[in-house]
Amino acid sequence: MNRTELVASIADASGLSKKDGAAALQAALDAIGDALAAGDKVSLVGFGTFEAGQRGAREGRNPQTGKKMTIAAKTVPAFKPGAGLKSKVAG
Repeated sequence: MNRTELVASIADASGLSKKDGAAALQAALDAIGDALAAGDKVSLVGFGTFEAGQRGAREGRNPQTGKKMTIAAKTVPAFKPGAGLKSKVAG
């Protein structure tokens, strides 16, 4: 399912127009992104948890030259599915 199909599904399920469904989806994604950027955790009971985690600096290799290089530390988003989502996917 791509974004357009998701918007159509949201619009059908909620009785909204596709334009309003797209705005609702964008608002939800923006809220999750803003919360993660602020260092907060977003928990949706039955669906899962979004959180930002730290990935430490590490040593890597340039694939073209084979030369060693340092890969900087960074903050990355992570998702942990909840029990409801796991059971739904499992059937």
